[in-house]
Amino acid sequence: MKLHWVVLSLLISCWITPILADDWESKRMEMVRQDLAGRDIRDFEVLRVMGTVPRHLFVPKDLQSIAYADRPLPIGEGQTISQPYIVALMTQLLKIKPGMKVLEIGTGSGYQAAVLAALDATVYSIEIREKLASRVKRFFQKNNIAVMVKNADGYHGWKEHAPFDRIIITAAANHIPRPLLNQLKPGGKLIVPLGSTRFYQTLTLVHMDAQRKASVEYHGSVRFVPMVGKAQN
Repeated sequence: MKLHWVVLSLLISCWITPILADDWESKRMEMVRQDLAGRDIRDFEVLRVMGTVPRHLFVPKDLQSIAYADRPLPIGEGQTISQPYIVALMTQLLKIKPGMKVLEIGTGSGYQAAVLAALDATVYSIEIREKLASRVKRFFQKNNIAVMVKNADGYHGWKEHAPFDRIIITAAANHIPRPLLNQLKPGGKLIVPLGSTRFYQTLTLVHMDAQRKASVEYHGSVRFVPMVGKAQN
């Protein structure tokens, strides 16, 4: 019954948004209704923040007209912003709660980190490409988005702020870096596109129990740009 009310509220929002809001908000709500709630995204808080974080500000200006299409888009430096559905799915699988400490590997455009921060998580994000890291830092500061960004090799994690409740790797890896597993709290979760870094990967969710024994779930085929740095060695 609760789910029915969630979907209904989203439908109502989409009907009245064109009257009450600007075109960007209309496009966001249509994205949430059609591409997220219309599939298997059921977490109300994830749907809520996906309807509020302005994805068009995280893509180049010449691509803003298609910012709310459910597809990845180039952001420069050979990188992409993930499609909204994948951002929502990874976030939903992590089951983020307010106050959780989250480490993101691969800041990219900053969109995924902004979604996590909108869920009231404390977010630390690592980007190996200096230009991207600098650009996102400036963007976050300008827009008062509370995410800490570091230019470094994400393979090694961020030991000074460990342990983390959740870790999200937003680049393809052929193995899970041991330093990241070591920085995951007992009871924590880590999600990663795991497999071939040249072709397709399996979205893999790792649960670390209280005794630090890991179990794994698989959530379908995805395609991400490769994780670089030590991960390529």
